[in-house]
Amino acid sequence: MLQLLEKLPPGRALEGVCETCTALFQFLHNIVDGICGRGYPRYQDYSGVWSLAEWMEVLEETRTYFKTAVGRNATDEEAVQQMNELNANYQEAIIKCLKARKEEIRNALVETVNAISSAQLQDFDWQLKLALSSDKISTLQMPLLNLDLDVRENGEIKPISIEMNKEELQNLINALEAANKVAFNDIIFPSLSSRAFV
Repeated sequence: MLQLLEKLPPGRALEGVCETCTALFQFLHNIVDGICGRGYPRYQDYSGVWSLAEWMEVLEETRTYFKTAVGRNATDEEAVQQMNELNANYQEAIIKCLKARKEEIRNALVETVNAISSAQLQDFDWQLKLALSSDKISTLQMPLLNLDLDVRENGEIKPISIEMNKEELQNLINALEAANKVAFNDIIFPSLSSRAFV
């Protein structure tokens, strides 16, 4: 629970900021650094504050809180509601950190989603053609889309060409939208299936 954050000892006071909040600011920014791939805070630095079990809990809860708040684009009010068990100084410190690092967290979450597959779309081109003749009379003058994809996989670019009619194109668009929705929710919010961020 985020209440474990209140066990942080007072740090050196900054002008206009409570002493406890300075230690909290440092801890929160270290958590965000970890989310962004720069390394999480170390247990050795906080072993006098939390037991190992508490450390694992506070680390996971804080990380999940930031990812959820940014991933769901929560307003300040929604973000505060999720930590109503904390006193006002702690809430204010967390909101300040969230506002200051929101874009960095968002970029890290997007990179996580993009890294699902080793294959990535590098470039694409499309052409719309009209089929004027066919062995089937019903397919005369049917528009066809030629889609050329350049896919980078293991450092190598592979060209892929696809020809689709209108129905096949719509099926592809629907499948891509569904995959994007599932990937975003599963990668960014994997431990939130039983919790709602209101």
